[in-house]
Amino acid sequence: MGLFEDLNRFLENRLDEFLRNNPHLELQALEEQLREQEEDTLKLIADLQLQQKRLQEEILGVAQEIQRWHERMNKAQSKGRPDLAQAAQQREATLLHQGNQLWGKMEGVKQRIAQTKALQRQIQTRRNEVHTKAREAEAARTQAQAQSQSQWQKSAWNQSSNYNIGAGVDPLETQFQRWETDEELDQMKRNMGR
Repeated sequence: MGLFEDLNRFLENRLDEFLRNNPHLELQALEEQLREQEEDTLKLIADLQLQQKRLQEEILGVAQEIQRWHERMNKAQSKGRPDLAQAAQQREATLLHQGNQLWGKMEGVKQRIAQTKALQRQIQTRRNEVHTKAREAEAARTQAQAQSQSQWQKSAWNQSSNYNIGAGVDPLETQFQRWETDEELDQMKRNMGR
């Protein structure tokens, strides 16, 4: 397991480093994660609303049963059947208790719906902020690339007049070799630092 853990940690570190070096991609990943959270929140709201509707239907059913047993209790009392009236009154009390429990559950579901809707609005606001930042980062990156390309073209144009293909020494080649060597040294230093 140690090898897999080390490999997993190495890959996570490389991914983190890559995302730090490419902030626009990190913002895109964050935006995608927020989109998924928003979808999950909307599904939860739909489930809770369905649960609320079921509870309302159950409460209506219990209310109808309470009414029926209340009428039976009154009928038994008026017809001189106190034994049936008392049994009907006990049933009515049991149904009232059941109705109160269902009502409490429904109120709890309503609170969860309100909280989940508030959370969904927060996620949506955050997602919009991240989307805006991602667009800004992408625009800045595109502008930086265009400036870099423009500078490189100007530099290449100016250097091309000084460079003689037949002379054998290429200043651009020398620059690249120096830069590649520096990159390799930096990578070795990073690897040794771990």
